[in-house]
Amino acid sequence: MIPQETVARILDSADIVDVISDFVSLKRRGANYAACCPFHNEKTPSFYVFPSSGRYKCFGCGKGGSAIGFVMEHESMTYPEALRYLAKKYGIEIVEKEESAEQIAQRNHNESLYIVSDFAHKFFVQSLSSKEGRDIGYQYFRSRGLEDETIQKYGLGWAPRDRGAFPAAALSQGYKKEFLIETGLCAEYDGKLVCRFYDRVVFPFRSVSGRIVGFGARTLRSDYSKIGIGKYVNSSDSEIYHKKETLYGIWFAKSEISRKDRCYMVEGYLDVLSMHQLGITNVVASSGTSLTLQQIHMVRKFTRNMTIMYDGDSAGIHAAIRGLGMVLKEGMTVRIVLLPDGDDPDSFARAHTLAEVQDYISSNEKDFISFKTDLLLGEVGDDPIRRADLINDIADTIALIPDAIQRSVYVQSTAATFEMDQQVLFSRIQQTREKMAEDDRKAAERQKRSSLNQSSQGSGAPQESPYDAPPPPSYEDIPFDDYNPMAGDPIYVEGEPIQETPAETIPSQGQDTSHRTVFENPFVAPFERDLLSFILNDGCSRMCFESDSDFYDFSRQSTVAEFIDGALEGDPFLNSLYRRTYDEYFKMYNVFDIDMVGEEDAARHQVEMIKTLMDSPDREMADMVAGMTMEKYSLTVENFRRSMTSNSTRLVQEVPKAILAYHKTMIRQMNRDFIEQMKNVSYEEQKAFLAKIDRLNRKRKQILERIGWVN
Repeated sequence: MIPQETVARILDSADIVDVISDFVSLKRRGANYAACCPFHNEKTPSFYVFPSSGRYKCFGCGKGGSAIGFVMEHESMTYPEALRYLAKKYGIEIVEKEESAEQIAQRNHNESLYIVSDFAHKFFVQSLSSKEGRDIGYQYFRSRGLEDETIQKYGLGWAPRDRGAFPAAALSQGYKKEFLIETGLCAEYDGKLVCRFYDRVVFPFRSVSGRIVGFGARTLRSDYSKIGIGKYVNSSDSEIYHKKETLYGIWFAKSEISRKDRCYMVEGYLDVLSMHQLGITNVVASSGTSLTLQQIHMVRKFTRNMTIMYDGDSAGIHAAIRGLGMVLKEGMTVRIVLLPDGDDPDSFARAHTLAEVQDYISSNEKDFISFKTDLLLGEVGDDPIRRADLINDIADTIALIPDAIQRSVYVQSTAATFEMDQQVLFSRIQQTREKMAEDDRKAAERQKRSSLNQSSQGSGAPQESPYDAPPPPSYEDIPFDDYNPMAGDPIYVEGEPIQETPAETIPSQGQDTSHRTVFENPFVAPFERDLLSFILNDGCSRMCFESDSDFYDFSRQSTVAEFIDGALEGDPFLNSLYRRTYDEYFKMYNVFDIDMVGEEDAARHQVEMIKTLMDSPDREMADMVAGMTMEKYSLTVENFRRSMTSNSTRLVQEVPKAILAYHKTMIRQMNRDFIEQMKNVSYEEQKAFLAKIDRLNRKRKQILERIGWVN
């Protein structure tokens, strides 16, 4: 564990211009810097770095944050990995804090596996330079069209024919036998330790962060099946390597995948290497297996668009189809490119120029519905039963798509192709999605029962199952003023109706919406967000009410943060992300005596607090803060309107209205909660709950009167 004081030194040392310049060519624009965004493809720079606040922001894709956030995003590192990267860059020594014996053992164990794998990689690379390696392994790579630069860059190697050569070298360097076996590098036969990859060319697997985690090795013998050995041998699963979670080439491809907003998925190592060598570097391989959910999630970190590029033979076609279902269900768009019969991506890339390959892909890639329809339609002929089965199959595939608009577009296209009524397809899709939802519900129930059973067995005491509980009693005809909590009626703010947000996720304006936050209470979330936005952007600014305002205090002008905190009266936000951010902000705010400093120092303190939040290991909070505090720089009609009003005037006008909207929403939410809680609480608890609602109603009325609104 990195000590907090060391973390502070690292974050203080990290100059955002210096850090980002290692990855992006920045050009000065006044006091700031600009560049084309490294996270999406663009020709006109919309990526800006602000040295004064230690922040960056892309106004094209919405990504933004601090120096450590940039390293995490660009290099796909965890928070500790990014801290270590910056510490190394700035020459800061990290002395880990004392950990428990179990934590130390596990960390040391995994690190030992990494170290052994790294040693093995260096051994195989060096072996490629031996006479045997050059005569066999190197000549093979060259015969497959790989240049020396590619062989070196991707760390290709050779495992000697002598089965004992590698284990002997490893043991002589002090590496333990158990680690050699656990990583799948060696096996024990007749009491002897032997290399599992002997007499093979070796392809190293790297993690997303670039560490060696395993290997794939290919025999060059043509009689491998006769002598009973496999053509390929992979590392066995270990604490650091899981085949289902690994994509070959992801370390080299991730930046280009993000920049191009597309990932090309191929099958084998040489497919990746030849495509990369040609100049198409947003390519990874599933390593000969059908796509797994973990691999799909890995790609989705960088893009929502995938093109599956496989051989044109029958096996390649069916391999492409097998991977479609899970990809679609994860909300990704899928296209298929089938190469000419007899070609694979490796041979096709070697036989054509970059422009020819790019033209072929753009001319021949099809969306999955067109691909699947064209492929299977030729097989069913005029048989009406098989044709009906095909239509049902296509409809079931469309049902996997989470987005309703995309489903509708595909229904229109499919209905036109088969000359049928769209409603028939919609009906089938609805049935399929209902069945999917029911299957998911049953799976969740089974998982919950299993957890309860395990808990019961572990404690030795019987546990009451929630599925055996009787249904709650029904409460009807409970009037609450003019509000019916079940009606979902609109909330009115500034004379305009704001409908209740139906979704469970709310994207922040100006933020990358590929990562959306799930809120515990989406009904209240937009109003909590408004108040938090005022705090994060203007928390240390003074509320300059006119002397005739009911909010005017002749002794002292409160800040925006104090004004909002006082209006909330200690009631925490209902959504944990906003509540955590609110609490962390006020921890820093309350140790700073704002009355003892001037306006400029207060503004600097505000900037420092925001930077601290963006540097937080709580990356969900950090990303949200980055997006929310950069919104005011976005060019929108609303922001233009605000720019025409002084900030102090805007705060005086808008902050009380935002508080009012929040109180009204909270009252509605509490009425809802009251209906639910009446079923299970005592009379005294009901009275306390009603008293809280009454207090909020009175507070709401006071604000209405003070800003001159009629209730």
